Amino acid sequence: MDQEQNSRTDLLAAIQSKTAKAGVIGLGYVGLPLAMSMSRAGFSVLGFDIDPDKITEIDRHKSYIDAVSDAVLAKEHGEGRFAATCDFDRLAECDVIAICVPTPLTRYRDPDLTYVENTCRDIAKRLRPGQLIVLESTTYPGTTEEVMKPILEKTGLKAGQDFYLGYSPEREDPGNRDFETSTIPKVVAGDGDYASALMQAFYGAVVKTIVPVSCTRTAEAVKLTENIFRAVNIALVNELKLVYDAMGIDVWEVIDAAKTKPFGYMPFYPGPGLGGHCIPIDPFYLTWKSREFEQPTRFIELAGEINTAMPRHVVEKLAEALDRRLGRALSRSKVLIIGLAYKKNVPDIRESPSLRLMELLLERGADVSYHDPFIAEVPRTREYGHLKGRRSVALSADTLAGFDAVVIATDHDRIDYAALAQDSSLIVDTRNVFARRAIASDKVVKA
Repeated sequence: MDQEQNSRTDLLAAIQSKTAKAGVIGLGYVGLPLAMSMSRAGFSVLGFDIDPDKITEIDRHKSYIDAVSDAVLAKEHGEGRFAATCDFDRLAECDVIAICVPTPLTRYRDPDLTYVENTCRDIAKRLRPGQLIVLESTTYPGTTEEVMKPILEKTGLKAGQDFYLGYSPEREDPGNRDFETSTIPKVVAGDGDYASALMQAFYGAVVKTIVPVSCTRTAEAVKLTENIFRAVNIALVNELKLVYDAMGIDVWEVIDAAKTKPFGYMPFYPGPGLGGHCIPIDPFYLTWKSREFEQPTRFIELAGEINTAMPRHVVEKLAEALDRRLGRALSRSKVLIIGLAYKKNVPDIRESPSLRLMELLLERGADVSYHDPFIAEVPRTREYGHLKGRRSVALSADTLAGFDAVVIATDHDRIDYAALAQDSSLIVDTRNVFARRAIASDKVVKA
């Protein structure tokens, strides 16, 4: 018990004095901004990633994440508070380890915890008494206790005695300049009272506001609830778009009028489908887990069906507009997709509906290209590897003259929409961008 008490006291004291060394596994959209927040708070931070190209860029003080500037990276790295490595043996140096790895779905829409499990095995090889291990990846309630703990305890060390477990869901919003990691309230929970105290002490030193909850299952459920709320409401307006379109009513005008109500209404907007790592994926983590308790999730599953069907609706709308306005079949048409990113003004294509749109158009025989000022080339993705290598085309009057139709999938601000309206033959607008910018054109069809 003396050794156990000493490891507890030493870790808490190290956190409170900021002499604890923090490790962040996964230096992507979540991990790198988190590492910078820890470093700027005064902790020595070591970042881990399996991609050596990321380590090279960090060593060159070149950030590949919009939320982290080159200047901030250069300062934290150059002054010795932050370093990055592919050498996972150095995990033994870290007192606090945060796991920020992907949690995708399988092709059958079941949770794929491969990255989390493999990371826990990597940690287990170097696990020592007196470490706090934190999962930040979005997942179903019970993952910390049911998946992480057994892997780590196979070492013979016991959670709550020799090492400590916690969960704190990431809350990043790529492209949102109003918030950064340190200013977004952070939900924290530990596996046991002392782990909770360690979580509060550590994250309380890193971010402005912490929100402690009773257990890791609750913290895991918080993240799912936030994103299910958005997914369900987006599905609702997507369905209303189809209904109102059949009635000859503009759903965007309806929403703009409805949001003037100062209470009891929150605007959500339709689109060509859902993108990003969270909203298209997270709800299915709960639907999968709920089967264990024989609880139906009809509402969530219906929302998923509606949102998943939106790219096909856009393609049908495009085919109809080509036939009626230009007398051309989709299979003989050249189509330009504007925006490959899942949301505007970011270079993030995770789960982007534009990729699905491109795939559906190719299946229908169309000749498809894209333009995105943030994404020069389609990178390798898990589901759309066959699209890898396609390059963004430059926008010009001559370029647009070569396409039969343009589809606005992502409303980046860098696009000259007035010129687009002037030089295109037909535009299918899934984001209401022309109406919002008061650009009148009889070439625009809303979808």
